[in-house]
Amino acid sequence: MKLVLMGTNDFVVPIFDAILNAGHEVLAVFTRAPKPTGRKQIITPSPVHLWAERNNLPVYTNIRDYNFKPDMVVVISYGVILRDNVLNSASCINIHPSDLPKYRGPSPIRTAIYNGDTKSAVCIMQITPELDAGDIYMRQEFQIGINDTNESIEKIVSSIGAQMITEYLSAPEKYLPVKQTGEITYTRKFTGADEIIDWSRGAQQIHNQVRALGAGRTKINGIEVKILETRLNGGELEITKIQPSGKKPMDWKSFVNGLHGCSIKMGE
Repeated sequence: MKLVLMGTNDFVVPIFDAILNAGHEVLAVFTRAPKPTGRKQIITPSPVHLWAERNNLPVYTNIRDYNFKPDMVVVISYGVILRDNVLNSASCINIHPSDLPKYRGPSPIRTAIYNGDTKSAVCIMQITPELDAGDIYMRQEFQIGINDTNESIEKIVSSIGAQMITEYLSAPEKYLPVKQTGEITYTRKFTGADEIIDWSRGAQQIHNQVRALGAGRTKINGIEVKILETRLNGGELEITKIQPSGKKPMDWKSFVNGLHGCSIKMGE
């Protein structure tokens, strides 16, 4: 099958690997343009961009350059709204990591973890002009553990998505479209402000915040810190990994030792 692939993030790469290894012809890869990353703000191509180059595939960073007639367009975590020039060129499908119509939009995995959900799903769906509203061809549920993070769930989605898309592309005519049913909810992009910890919230909520966003920002004894990892122990929140401002990440015990016996004041 002749395909155009569209994606950007790390967890997309194993799925695109599975497609390529299944013997499909990839006409082009579309991804987001390189952007500044890291403390030195070095202009860096996306993981999908680098993957395309490693596999000697033509890669584009501007959707306006789309001028192809594939059998199908496969999209996952691309971050660009598709217009008629793409939608009218072939059947366009999306691998979406939520139990649609729950969590349409840009942050389905983070939102599920932030909200404390214990399960979600991966869906293969038809792309339509309305955001994440197309019919569903395949759906597979997965569990979200109490200590799962955005990173760990992305790995689960990669594995499930790779298996699903390989099966689907082998015989797409076997899978009949099913309308989305149920309550529709939309996600939003999280910002740095969402990382700020409100210590009046419960231990479970703060734990969900840290594991969903990868960090919670606060002050401890007047020191600005990022809380990078937490766990729940008998309903109590334990900090296991922390990064004081201007320093490298460290375990909680090392941080406390650096306070030289001072009592701990959270958020101050």
